[in-house]
Amino acid sequence: QVQLAESGGGLVQAGGSLRLSCLDSERTLGSPAMGWFRQAPGKSRDFVAAISKSGMNTDYADSVKGRFTISKDNAKNTVYLQMNSLKPEDTAVYYCAARMSTYVADSADVNDYRYWGQGTQVTVSS
Repeated sequence: QVQLAESGGGLVQAGGSLRLSCLDSERTLGSPAMGWFRQAPGKSRDFVAAISKSGMNTDYADSVKGRFTISKDNAKNTVYLQMNSLKPEDTAVYYCAARMSTYVADSADVNDYRYWGQGTQVTVSS
């Protein structure tokens, strides 16, 4: 039922790193533009990073710029989020999302995404 599957979350100390992965398990979405969002307890789902269908264009939230890197491997139907210099404020459930394959541009708008994973927990201790 769930077509996107996140992995790689965990517990790290401040300053540490994690790499999240998101797999299109059905391999039927057509290597779409992808995004990462995060949601802390009691808060809304916020934009983190996005990448275009081709992987050539990326966008980042100001809070993660310079620390996080989004990338994708269309041959593997996978998108990644490399997170460095993690801070306690990065603690959240991280979700990957996919646009419909007919849209090629990256987007920071949660409403532009059709498919969502179940999320992976990232906890950063001080």
